[in-house]
Amino acid sequence: MRLYLLALNPTDSVTEGFLPAAARLGLDVTVLTDQPEAHRRTYPETEILECDVRDFRAVITRISTHHRPDAVFTNSDHLQTPAALAAAYFGLPGKDWRATLRAKDKAQMRRHLAAAGVDTVWSAEIAEPVALDAPYPCVLKPREGVASEDVVLVEGPEDLVTRSKEILDRRPGTVLVVEEYLPGELYTLETLGDGQVRHVLGGFHTELSPPPYFIEERLVFVPAHPEPVVAQVLAQLDALGVGFGACHTEFVVHEGRARLIEVNYRAIGDQCDLLLARLLDVPFFEHVLRTHLGEPLPADLGVRRDGAARLEYPCADRAGTLTEAPSATELTVEGVHLAYRPLRETGERHDLYRTNRDYLGVLRATGTDQPAVDRVTADFLAAQRWEIRP
Repeated sequence: MRLYLLALNPTDSVTEGFLPAAARLGLDVTVLTDQPEAHRRTYPETEILECDVRDFRAVITRISTHHRPDAVFTNSDHLQTPAALAAAYFGLPGKDWRATLRAKDKAQMRRHLAAAGVDTVWSAEIAEPVALDAPYPCVLKPREGVASEDVVLVEGPEDLVTRSKEILDRRPGTVLVVEEYLPGELYTLETLGDGQVRHVLGGFHTELSPPPYFIEERLVFVPAHPEPVVAQVLAQLDALGVGFGACHTEFVVHEGRARLIEVNYRAIGDQCDLLLARLLDVPFFEHVLRTHLGEPLPADLGVRRDGAARLEYPCADRAGTLTEAPSATELTVEGVHLAYRPLRETGERHDLYRTNRDYLGVLRATGTDQPAVDRVTADFLAAQRWEIRP
């Protein structure tokens, strides 16, 4: 059976998650990408074909002139709609392209939820710097952005003009969304469905950098959110038509009310999916691929429920060259498994991005006791050193 996997840049989710899972399932994999050399360097044993993967017509043509597909899949935010349209063209299981579009287009998501009577959030789209009469403070972000990039809190009309000009100068032609700030604690809900059955895998409590930016600095695993909160989030996902394959949903809870921040219709990234598979002790990546092959999910995934986990992302706080940093490490301390992976090489110079591109590394910690996980994590990080010189 042949799996076509659509990708932009190489990611840990694909390299360490989905490709090994495809091999375990005995699938023949063809990666379609607009960055073929980067993928060939990362996994030279896999077939890589160049393709304008953002264009569903190019994807359909490339597949049609190669081998017959059994599944078309992507874990990229940007490529969910092209993948869904290609899967539909070939009569293969996949996500509803309308749902992928609603999830990707943050303005359309707000409009659709309001029209469905599920939730109404004040929002507007702008293509140039403009002072709006809005319920400040507001959040300004690219309509189809990812990873908190160019997401910023604005306090008033003048701040909106200044911030939007900065973003549009960097990203000409981008459409921005201005929406009311939703107060509350930030959480995620991780789900896996086959179109008929949907499993809730738990989620994370996310801690952010101080405003005006929204960098995710650490996540703590939440085995089960309160049932009323889960019900509210799932109702909003149902209204969007989201329920096939993996989905990573970000939401806030304020006075018992759950409101969506964004829906990432894919597996959670930044190595959280790798942690999740280990913590829950399930073949998560295989399950995701099986749904795209048309196989139903089991009624019971056999998820392990006694896990505790934490992820930490040491961040650069200035532009410059990374001159000292810990190397990759994996060890067990007091029953807590630690896996540290650097995300930036020493000797590299970077600007300060105010997004997850500032991450210097990621520490995954798993165990069965949250206080022990927290303590061991803090001790490990305190013993490390990252140095950035101008």
